[in-house]
Parts: sequence; C-alpha cells; structure tokens
Amino acid sequence: MKMSHLFGIYGKICATHPWEVIVSVITLTACFLTMDKPKSSVPTKHVTPCSGCIEEHFVAADVIVMTIIRCLAILYCYHQFRNLQKLGSKYILGFAGLFVVFSSFVFTSAVLNILQIELVDLKDALFFFLLLIDLSKAAKLAQYALTSSNEGEISKNIARGVSVLGPTITLDTIVETLVIGVGTLSGVHRLEILSYFACLSVIVNYIIFMTFYPACLSLMLELGRVTEFYGEEQAHMTNMLLEDNEKSNPAVQRVKLIMSLGLTVVHIHSRWTLNSGTENISTLTNKRINCTEDSSTYGFLMKQFVLSADHIVILILLVTLMIKFIFFESKDNFGDPSIQQKVARDAIVQMKNEIKRQNRTYSSSVEVQTDELDSKDSSTEDLKDAHLGQDMARNLQDCLKIYRNNDAKDLTDEEIIKLVDTKHIPSYNLEKAVKNPIRGVKIRRKITQNLITVPDVFAHLPYENYDYSRVLGACCENVIGYVPVPVGIAGPLLLDDRKFYIPLATTEGCLVASTNRGCRAIEKTGIKSRIVADGMTRGPVVRFPSIVKASEAMLWLKKDENFSTMRDSFNSTSRFAKLQKISTHIAGRYLFIRFVAETGDAMGMNMISKGTEKALNEMQVHFSDMEVLSLSGNICTDKKPAAINWIEGRGKSVVCECVIPSSVVSSVLKTTTSAMVDLNISKNMIGSAVAGSIGGFNAHAANIVTAMFIATGQDAAQNVSSSNCLTIMEPWGDDGDDLYVSCTMPSIEIGTIGGGTVLPAQSACLKMLHVDGPNQDSPGANAKQLARVVCGAVLAGEVSLMAALASGHLVKSHLRYNRSYSSRDAGSFGSSICDR
Repeated sequence: MKMSHLFGIYGKICATHPWEVIVSVITLTACFLTMDKPKSSVPTKHVTPCSGCIEEHFVAADVIVMTIIRCLAILYCYHQFRNLQKLGSKYILGFAGLFVVFSSFVFTSAVLNILQIELVDLKDALFFFLLLIDLSKAAKLAQYALTSSNEGEISKNIARGVSVLGPTITLDTIVETLVIGVGTLSGVHRLEILSYFACLSVIVNYIIFMTFYPACLSLMLELGRVTEFYGEEQAHMTNMLLEDNEKSNPAVQRVKLIMSLGLTVVHIHSRWTLNSGTENISTLTNKRINCTEDSSTYGFLMKQFVLSADHIVILILLVTLMIKFIFFESKDNFGDPSIQQKVARDAIVQMKNEIKRQNRTYSSSVEVQTDELDSKDSSTEDLKDAHLGQDMARNLQDCLKIYRNNDAKDLTDEEIIKLVDTKHIPSYNLEKAVKNPIRGVKIRRKITQNLITVPDVFAHLPYENYDYSRVLGACCENVIGYVPVPVGIAGPLLLDDRKFYIPLATTEGCLVASTNRGCRAIEKTGIKSRIVADGMTRGPVVRFPSIVKASEAMLWLKKDENFSTMRDSFNSTSRFAKLQKISTHIAGRYLFIRFVAETGDAMGMNMISKGTEKALNEMQVHFSDMEVLSLSGNICTDKKPAAINWIEGRGKSVVCECVIPSSVVSSVLKTTTSAMVDLNISKNMIGSAVAGSIGGFNAHAANIVTAMFIATGQDAAQNVSSSNCLTIMEPWGDDGDDLYVSCTMPSIEIGTIGGGTVLPAQSACLKMLHVDGPNQDSPGANAKQLARVVCGAVLAGEVSLMAALASGHLVKSHLRYNRSYSSRDAGSFGSSICDR
C-alpha cells in the first residue's frame, strides 16, 4: 500500500509537470544520440569481412527461425492493436502507438549510441522486443486518464493509474530482464547479442512508461480538452478500473518476487564463475562491427535493400495485415457502441424528417418510441427495442444465461423487463445490472408505466441529462426521473458586512419578491448575526429491569469521570465528532439519553448516530442488563415538533438583528414603525400563544427555510425544527421612529457536505453562498456560515411580509402574481414588493 502511494506521488509529479518531463527526456535523448564515440587508440586498418560472419547470415535454420519469430512478433502486435481498437477510443490507440514508437525505436537507439552499438544490429532484437510489449498497460493508464470528468481530474487520475500499475510493471520489468538476461549466459554469440538488446529495450520501455508516457498523456488530454469521454459510462468505467485493481492476485506477486530472487542468484553465481577472458557485449558487438567496418557505404546500403526470402515473407504478411486493418476492420466492427449510436442517430433523424414531411400524427406508442430513440445515451438499446426488422426476442433461459455471463447490458429493454418480472433482477438494482444509470431509469419507467393505468404518465417527468451516479446509493432509490423546481434569487443580503445572494427554490409566487424587498430594506444598515450554540442531537431509549437500575444509570452518567469515558468512546468514531454533553430523562424503567455533539460541516445525523452506538456499547460494559431498544427514542427530536428543540436547541442556534431607519420603513416597506411593532405583538406573540404554538412565534420563517433547504440540498423534512423562530420588533432611536428587528432560531439543522449537497445543482447554490463542501482551515465554519445566512434571510422575509400585512398589500400582491401574472399594472404592491 505504501509502495502504491509512492508511485501515486511520482505519477502526479509527471502528470502535473508534463512540459518539464517531456523536454527533459527529449533533451537527454538528443544528447545521447549526438554523443561522439571515443576514438580507438588502435590504428585503423582494412579488415576483410570474415567468412564466419558471412556464413552466419545465410544459415538456413537461422533464417527460418528468425522469420518465424518476426512473423509472430508482427501478428502479436496486430492482435494487441485489435484489442485496443475494441475500446472504441482513437485516443487510447494513438497514445499507446506513440508510446511504443518512442520507447522501442527512438529511446532504445539513444541507449545503444551510448553503449557504442551500431543501430544495424538492432534489427533482429526489435522483433524480440515486440513480443515483450504489453500495450494493455498503456491502454489501462489511458483509460484512467479518460475517466476524468474535468481537466482538474486528469493529473489526479493519471497519478491513481500509476499508483495501481507502477508496482506491477516494476516487478514485471525486473522478472523480464532477469529471464531474458539468462540468454546472455548461453555462450551462443548471436543469442547473447539479442538478449543484451532485449534487456536494454525492456528497461528503456519501463523508464519511458513511468516518465515520458504519463506526461504526454496529461499534456495531450489537457490541450485537447478531453473530458467526460465516456459520458454516462464514466462511473461504470471508474468502478471497473477499481474492481480490476482489487482483483490483483497477491500469490502471483509473491511468485514473481521468488522468481526474481532466484534468477538474481543465478546471475550473480554465473558472473562470478566466468573467467576473465569471457567476451562482454562490447567485444561481441565489435566482432560484427569489425566485419562491416571496412565495407563501403554503397555496399552497406545495397545490403540493407536486398530482399531475401525471409524479408519477402515478412513484407507480404505486414502489407496484408495493414490493408485488412485499414480498409476492412470498420466493416467488422458494427458491434462497436459508437458506430451503433451513429446508426441510431441517423435512423432517428430520418424518422423525424419523415414525420415532418408527411405532417401526420402518430399514435402515442410511436411518439413514446421516438422520444426514447432521441436519447443519446441509450440509442443503441432503443434500436434493439424498436422492432424495425430485428430478430425476435430471446426466450427467458437465453436471457438469463446472457445476464449471468455478461451482465444485462447486452439485453434489450423488453428482455430485461422479462427478467425483472420473473424476479431474476430486482427493480431497484436496474442501474447496476445494465451498467448505465439513465437506461436503468428508463426501463423502470417502462415497468411502472405498465402498472399504472394512466396513459403517458411520465410524458412530462424528465429523466435524461442528469448525473445519477451521485444519486444512487446516496440520495434516492427506485429513481424514475427528477422534478425541476424553479430557483429564484434574492439579494444582496448585507450580513456581517458581506453581501450574499440568496437562492430560493419554491413554487410559491411572491416569496422571492417579498424576500428581495426585505433585503432592500436592510441593505443600508445590514444584519449582525451570531452562532450561540452548535450541537446535533441523538436520543436513544434504553430499558432496565427496574427503576432502581434505571436511576443508577442516570446518576452514573452525571459523574464527570463517566462522562469522560463516554466522550472518549463517542469521539473515537470520527475526527469531527465532538461530544459536548449528555442529558438524561427517566420514565419508569425507561431511560432516554440525549447526546449533543458538534459534527463539523456535516448536518451530522449519521455521524452522531455512529458515535452514540459506540458510546452505548461502552455503557453496556458497566450495565450488562441494559437493553437498547432504539437508537432514536424521539427525544432527539428529529423532524417532529418538539419543545425540547425550542428550549435546548438542536443543530445551529443563531440570532440576528438589524435596525431599519424610519425613512426606509416608510419608503421601502410602505408602513410605519408603530404599525409593525403593534402587528408583531398581536400576531407573532399573542396569536401564537393562543394557538399553543411551539417555536412558531414568527410570520413565515418556514417559507424561507424550506426554499433555501431545497435549493442547497438539505433534508427538507428538517424544516419542522429548523423553522423554529422568535421574531421580535421594537421601536428604536431617540424618538422611537426607527425599527429594531431580531430573529432567534435555536434549531437550524444544516450542513454543507453529505446528503443532497453533493448533487450538481444544489452544490452550485452552495457555491453562490461561498460555503460549498468542507472548510479545510476551520472544520464546521461553512455550515455555521450557511446557518447565519438562513437566519438573515428569514429576518428579511419577516420584515417584508409583516410590512405587507400592516399596509394591507398581501392579498393584492398574491392575487396579482399568483392569478393574474400578465396584469403588471394592477394594484400598488408591484411598486412596493418588486421595485428594485
């Protein structure tokens, strides 16, 4: 694991500094290629090519063996390129090809130049090297890079790929070098030369893969702005790569390590036992160099262009494969998804043009089919279901066999529905079964449509163009689409000397306009806010055999040393969970224990539940007869009206205040300070008390809270407690004409990470408020800031609505904007509510 981490760091350096790496490698290569060879001190003399060397080139067995090896190398490379082509990516094919060309020719030749080896001696060794190339590793690293959803993730994913592939490739390189190196000990002159070349090529191939290739990959993807390459298959491809990583066999790695150690011992022993007269690679090579040193340039060139029988065989094979690959492969690849999608789109365009040309109405079934065929992400599957001349659907047994062997992605929609109906595929698991979230949702819609008698029930419920990978397993199950909710903007809201623009997701007319007017009323003086408490709660219920035992446990929890024990156990479950206090409430032999803890930037229900469970386990060590009935005993209290939240608080407890000058009260709010104060007492205080309200001493705090919760991805049901608000209005100033307003909200349950905050639209609204995600410098600061903004927006909404009620504009405004939106000149509320 540590080795993978080091390779990951190394890969990130190469990916984030591509220019430096590429320039460095190319510069070194150029230096090596242009390096002058040291002149020999021995006087040059004419040496006639030895007859042994001439005979070596024309030994029949040697020619046949080398011809077979060369043909096998070419066929193996062709096979690897075919496999790359099946990936459907010209980028992967291009990157891998570039990688092979540089590593096998340019850089190897540079190394040979350093070692004073003639390039002509490389011609046979290259075919051995082609047999050793594994393009799948290069393609795998390219796949890691292409799973990036934006440019910022390219270097991160390349680093992840290097961390996964690096240890395996390193070990493979060591094993290959040692195995091929055995050939250098054979004593056979030509085999030793080829083995030396092959070892050098393998080592150079490894160095380039770990440096030049990641840098080229990062640079070309960034310059080409290649993001979301796999589209809806991004999540599936990422999961597949992770699964491949998890499938690595440690036993194989151990065998390779043992083999490496054994071969190392063999090499060391063999080197020690060699006598001092043994020829090294330079000596062996110089023999061949001396044989050709004195040949004329013309003779050398002519010899290179002479086509022997083996050359003719290889040339015919190579030309045949190139012609097949270039001109005939496309006809064999109709099964490729990208080609099928193109055919599908052409068929869709043709169908739609025919509909427009004939100008006739099709039946509802054809309309549904046409709409579904219009989906970019599932056009291939829709063609299978269109029954436009395709084969008849397979029977259940055949479908089941295909599903078990190759998942459900190769089945048509109708065949998958058949498997769902027969309980072979759970409906909730469709997205995973077909490896395509949008297609899974579409099939579930078909199944549901068959169960509901209302025709075209989903006609206006969208499901396409949505990132379901963030939803599945986190936000929703059995997804059939999504409901677009209008999001309005109010502001700027001047809060603590900062301006905020408030996103409000609502379908209630006038809400955004009213809140916007409240922001205008306080934009000169602004709002001051404070967090007075921060603690999410979880209240389990436990039961004891008697009230004696229950009371003993209650007293035990009140002792400081026992609280410290519970706190340590609780806090051990998360680095953000900080237990603040424990309160107990007894009812007969039932004990209700209320845990209160800080939870960082998360709303914290899952975090505090985990800590509570761990603390209860610690408590059971001391009270073995304690029975834990439920982790939630309704004393938390979550998503239900409760006085305990109003009194003791839950989540963030926030207070806000502002002073509105009398001139603003009259010009913007169209009322007076005395009218506002009088209405607040009679409505928010006396009226709420008569109603027996719990936390409802306000005009409409829930309106703003719920609209902001939906917009920012909060749990909308928690508006029950989060809307607890006490609105106070008082006359202010020397003459009492100014208006003082405060809002006290003791239980705002809110967070900036987890839940719906991960969804793209909701995350965008959080970014508008500069509070998206966790605060790295001060954990919990983003959630607290969001709670302050919510309280400030509530205050603005309270001011505006109370002014509308005091001036009698409320009914007029709702009649105008909810029922007669086009009559913009009716009533006086237009100038008071929406006038900016």
